[in-house]
Amino acid sequence: MPKLVYFPVRGRAEAMRTLLTDQNVTYEEVNAGPIENWVNNWKSKMQFGQCPCYTDDDGFQLVQSNAILAYLGRKYDLYGSDIKQASILDMMNSAVEDIRGAYVRMIYQNYDEGKEPFIKELPEKLQPFENLLKPTKGYILGEKISWVDYNLFDLLDILTILSPGCLDAFPTVKAFYERVLARPGVQKRRQTDHFKNMPVNGNGKQ
Repeated sequence: MPKLVYFPVRGRAEAMRTLLTDQNVTYEEVNAGPIENWVNNWKSKMQFGQCPCYTDDDGFQLVQSNAILAYLGRKYDLYGSDIKQASILDMMNSAVEDIRGAYVRMIYQNYDEGKEPFIKELPEKLQPFENLLKPTKGYILGEKISWVDYNLFDLLDILTILSPGCLDAFPTVKAFYERVLARPGVQKRRQTDHFKNMPVNGNGKQ
């Protein structure tokens, strides 16, 4: 059975959890915390001393969240039908990570002073997604969901917690978010106590 090692927060693992549950992949999650457990039992086993860590049922191990998501995309046919579609997904995921990186820095390094400026800049950052999703009339590549749809959905989810109503000016992005949210597998994940009781970030800020 595949194994996901991470801390009991949504953080960098929630897009994986959602993808796996929505794709009906049974997996085991192992809590790497608290910090003493992480340092003594897990950190040295990770290629870059970081988690999440995903070990497939054949023993193949990956760290780095985007590498894991891309691997799952390839394995479960969620990476488009050709090199051009795959490249569009790579481009979109890079854009997702630009916003997520800024979000993580604000959350962990500058929440009190950085929250308001971050929210103020969101419309400019979300507009390209509105433009790019509008012709697709569905998910990023159209009717078929991809691994990047799960990552974009997770980003939008944490942004709506940070700034409720931030998607209201972007009807296409909002419709995309609601479409992913309504998927039975996504709802299955979100109805678990594991999800409901889990903070968004490790420092309690959101």
